Amino acid sequence: MRTASLHRATAETDVALTLHLDGGEARIATGLGYFDHMLMQLAKHGGFGLTVDAKGDLPVDSHHLVEDVGLCLGDALKTALGDRAGLARFAHAYVPLDEALARVVVDLSGRPWCEFHADLPPVILGDGFQVEMVREFFVALAMRGGLALHADLLRGVNTHHKVEALFKALAQALRRATRLEGGGVPSTKGTLSA
Repeated sequence: MRTASLHRATAETDVALTLHLDGGEARIATGLGYFDHMLMQLAKHGGFGLTVDAKGDLPVDSHHLVEDVGLCLGDALKTALGDRAGLARFAHAYVPLDEALARVVVDLSGRPWCEFHADLPPVILGDGFQVEMVREFFVALAMRGGLALHADLLRGVNTHHKVEALFKALAQALRRATRLEGGGVPSTKGTLSA
């Protein structure tokens, strides 16, 4: 089973995370209800087993916690993918949520990059989730996971819908890119690494 578990502790956050690319239970506890909801969307629509137990300096704001969970998820993804042999590698997904429409395209190339284009207002959802942290989460995931990630919010009005569409599109793109299609590393170089 393609899996990874890790624990990362700093003066600002403490994150324990397990990722199973081929499915399993989803259990999320970050202290931020809206962020928990988005990570559950990622697990459910990505077909992943994902457990996250994270604590952070939320009285400061949500920045450190959300970014550090993104870093840990990227590290876990990189480990779980191994040498990336047999992967589909490239994938995209368009996901609507009512009036909102998001597109995410990924390449599990081993070369990190993130293009994030979304008109998201600087507001707080739920019990302290800063919406501008969506971009930081996507960037952290891409940089540590070794993937090229392009996220575009094509339209939307409701902020909850816009963010959720982005997370669901990310989930669907990762689900397709991480599926196993056959033997060998999908690269003319013979390797997928930075």
